[in-house]
Parts: sequence; C-alpha cells; structure tokens
Amino acid sequence: MAGYYAWMLVATALVLMMTTPALALFYGGMSRSKSVLNMMMMSYVALAVVGLVYVLWGWSMSFGDTEWLGGLFTNPFQLFGLHGVDWSSYISVMFQLTFAAITAALISGAIADRVKLSSWIVFLPLWITLAYFPLAHNVWGGGWLATHFPAQDYAGGTVVHINAGVAGGVLALVIGRRIGFGKDPMRPHNLPLTMIGAGLLWFGWYGFNVGSIVLTGKSAAADTQQFMTETGVTFVNTTVATMAAMLAWLAMERVLHGKATSLGAASGIVAGLVAITPSCGAVDTLGAICIGAIAGAACAWAVGLKFRFGLDDSLDVVGVHLVGGLAGTLLIGLFSTASAPGGVDGLFYGGGLASLGNQAMAALLAILWSGLWTAVIALAIRYTIGWRIDGDAEVEGIDANEHSERAYDLVPLGGGSTPGLPSTLAAAKVRAEAQAESEAESREVNA
Repeated sequence: MAGYYAWMLVATALVLMMTTPALALFYGGMSRSKSVLNMMMMSYVALAVVGLVYVLWGWSMSFGDTEWLGGLFTNPFQLFGLHGVDWSSYISVMFQLTFAAITAALISGAIADRVKLSSWIVFLPLWITLAYFPLAHNVWGGGWLATHFPAQDYAGGTVVHINAGVAGGVLALVIGRRIGFGKDPMRPHNLPLTMIGAGLLWFGWYGFNVGSIVLTGKSAAADTQQFMTETGVTFVNTTVATMAAMLAWLAMERVLHGKATSLGAASGIVAGLVAITPSCGAVDTLGAICIGAIAGAACAWAVGLKFRFGLDDSLDVVGVHLVGGLAGTLLIGLFSTASAPGGVDGLFYGGGLASLGNQAMAALLAILWSGLWTAVIALAIRYTIGWRIDGDAEVEGIDANEHSERAYDLVPLGGGSTPGLPSTLAAAKVRAEAQAESEAESREVNA
C-alpha cells in the first residue's frame, strides 16, 4: 500500500502538470502571437479557481453520499471545506481536483482571442459546480447514471472530454466568431511550443490514466497483484493508442490536404490520449490500437467541419475532445473485454449490445447535461457582464488590452518602431511614458 500511495502522489503531480504548463503551452502555441499570454493565463486561472472550489464543495458534490433528486446531485455542504474527510483521503481529493481543473481549462481553447478574463473567472465556478461535479458523481460516485446504466469510464471520457467538448462548442456559439474568422489567416504562431505542450501532455497523461486505479483487493497480496496488473495494462494501452492515433491523423491529413503537418502530429497525440482515457482499463492491446487509430482519423476529419458550419472553435476543442471522447466512450461497447482488469465483454467479445447501450446512455447524458448547464451559464453572462472584449481591442490584440503585456516585445522602448513589426497598445503606452519622462527632465534642466 505504501507503494500505491507513493505512486498516487506522483500521478497527481503529473496531472497537475497537464494543466500548467502542458496545456498552456499546447494552446499558447496554437494561438496567434497577440493572444498567447491570455490563452495561457486562462489555463493558469482555471487551475486556481477550480482548485479552491473543489476543496470547498467540489469533493462533497462529487463523492459525498447525501444525494438529492435520485442521485443527480449531492449535498455540497456535507463535506464543505473537506470537513469530516479523513486525512488519509487527501491524496484522492487532490487527484480528483486536478481532473476538474484540466476539464475546465480545456474549454478555453474554443473561445480564444475574444473573451474578457473577468467573464472567464465568473464562468469557471458556475460551470464546474453545475456541469462537472454532478456528472462526476453520476459516473464515478455512484449516482443515478451509475445505478441505472453502469457505463465504463476509467479516467474521464464522459466526465472530462465529452463534457469539455460540448461546453466549448456551446460557448463558441453563444459568444460568436472572431473578427475575420473565415477570411483572415488565424494560424498557430509558434508550433514548437505546441509540440512541446503535446509531449508534456502525453507524459502527464500517464498520471491521468494509470493513476485512476482504485484498489479493491481484500488483502495486501491481492492489492499488490491488482496494482501491478492494472497499472501495466493501462500504461501499455495509453501508449499504443496514442501512437496509433498520431499516425492515423497524419494519414488522414495527407489524404485530405496532401500534407502531413507537425500540428497534425501534436493534435493526433491528444486525440489518441482522449479516446483511450475511458477505455484504458477495459480493452486489450489490439483493442487499444484500434480505438486510437479510429479516433485519430475521425478527429482529423472532424476538425475541418467547423469551417463548413461556421463554428469558431478556435483551437479544435469540439473536433478533438468531443469527437475523441465520443469515440473512446462508444468503442468500449465494441472492444471491451472481461480479460482486461477493468472491463466487461463488449460486442466483439461475445457480450452482446448491453455494454454498448450503457456507453451510449452515458455519452448522451454527458452531452445533454453539459449542453444545458453551459448554455444557461453562458447566456446569463452574455446578458449581464458580457463575454467579449470590444472590437478594436480584439483586432489590436487581447494580450495588450487585457493585460498590458505582449509575449514577444519586438518594439524598441527608446525610439521608433522596427519597420514591418506591428505595435501594440502596451508598447505605445511605454513609449509615451518614456517620452513624457524625457520631456519633463528637459524642462527641469532648462529651468
């Protein structure tokens, strides 16, 4: 058991790293240069806000046992501030906290370049309370869904990825498209950052998936055997599915566009990780490879649909997390096997349609639940404090206007601007202040 708790400390730290800096780098590199800092800040802020909310009432709403409305909700005050939670359970609290944080941070990629940071901060506690915590309870905490449709979700296909993917799509619809969407080029400004972020996400994902083991043995020997078996299977499945997804994405990209890109490789990695998340303990090695390959190809095709439908999902949250989460969740019903440590026999292993039905119901509930609460919260913010920065600020750059900073300060402070490089409000402000100070000093000297 000591080894188990030591591993859970490591796993928790790995998942924490997935939000900051891994996701921040991944999204930051995909953003335009004038919004990279804001994009990265949205991940950092999500970690802080959601983390505090989680220890106050999130753990109680996710894993408390005082249920309301037949298990759809739990009492947020039962374990408020971790009151009554045994200290030996704190590592479990922190592990689940990191899941909640990255789920919220994932959403930010759908609304890049155009959202006030203050509105994002208001959105976070509302969404995590109404959309994430109840769904986590229903899937992992023994709620209504787990009682009536016991779906398999090892590490968050429904709770994390479908949930975040739907929320991102709803927010993109409510907030609206960026100025110039579909007309101006909005390419990633720094693909090396994105590649580094994808690599760190892959590394951290072993904490996400392999750390989701829950020991249920009746003795230390049974626990040890379960720990060795389950961590080995989930580690292998996570690895081979991600490899297959990356190659499948590149192949689909080559077919559709004639080129295989570094952005495609990075996105394929994430698509594979997303798809294997719910099934990593339920399938064998061949099943994991098939799930990864199917998800990689499906997501590569899906990300292009946003232009057809006019949905400004800035960094492909819907195409990767919703589609990948659906693929991983539903394919369990086909590839799951009772020979895996966390699986039951699916359709391809003689189990019939029962598993597929449960998986479909879990996916449907996640879509409806997340869509409903996200729409309610998004519309409430839209018609009160508002979501968007003003048009001039968006064109000039959200970094300069929201934070008075820029990621790449290429404008000299002591004189005119470098030819060919755009100035920002922040740089202009610095130059004006420097000029004013110089003029004041000249007047003092002349006096």
